Amino acid sequence: MMHQPSRSEPVLWSLFSAGGVVAAFFAPVLILLLGIAVPLGWVPAETVAYDRMFTLLQHPLIKLGVLIVIALPLFHWAHRFRFVLYDLGVKVPRAPVAVLCYGAAIVGTLYAFWVLLRIA
Repeated sequence: MMHQPSRSEPVLWSLFSAGGVVAAFFAPVLILLLGIAVPLGWVPAETVAYDRMFTLLQHPLIKLGVLIVIALPLFHWAHRFRFVLYDLGVKVPRAPVAVLCYGAAIVGTLYAFWVLLRIA
């Protein structure tokens, strides 16, 4: 059976693409800095101290950046996971899978937004 694209398909593909770009560019940098450079002492631990990060996260543009780094990869995951299920031939109805995948991305985004709003 041929897949009929929906009206939301271009939006979903653009979120997938943007999420992949964000994940490809920012995740390795965050892993290098926070997971390797700080523990090995290449970057002083004071640089990422709690009080410093808390102060930094109070700025609205920083909050927006953090939300983007969280939300777009969630949509990338949702789109990729949905189509991997189809490609593997898993016999599941398409609409509920789409709702569950994108719903999880939306819930994760809303939760991140809520947490970031609470940082005052």
